[in-house]
Amino acid sequence: MRHFTKPKNMGEIKNPDGVGQVGNPTCGDIMKVFIKVKKNKKGEEIIKDIKFQTFGCASAIASSSMLTEMAKGKTFEQAKEIKMKDIAEKLGGLPKLKLHCSAMASETLVKAMDDYKSKSKKARLDTVSRTKGEKIKCPHHT
Repeated sequence: MRHFTKPKNMGEIKNPDGVGQVGNPTCGDIMKVFIKVKKNKKGEEIIKDIKFQTFGCASAIASSSMLTEMAKGKTFEQAKEIKMKDIAEKLGGLPKLKLHCSAMASETLVKAMDDYKSKSKKARLDTVSRTKGEKIKCPHHT
């Protein structure tokens, strides 16, 4: 109940590095997760900041809130390991009919990380293609 009545990390991050959104047309819940990413001393990408916006039931809001608490400061590999049962357990359990809320939360985080990776990959490709007008030659096709 605490994560529903006083959710943590609710809101939007301006200029997020990644955004994930999941909606469940059956129950009407919509979750959106925003992440800011930085690299730790080992060069691993970590979730520096995370916020959420959820339109849905108490379980959906609580699951989103708990997810943000569990993911903040984690590497992408650690964050991908956060499963629906982990979120539900940290909340002290969810009714069986509401377990899909914790599944949606973990899925939304994965989508935000995937969005970040697709943007950073595109940014790297754009940087390479704009370097001093040089043509990039493929060593196999000279």
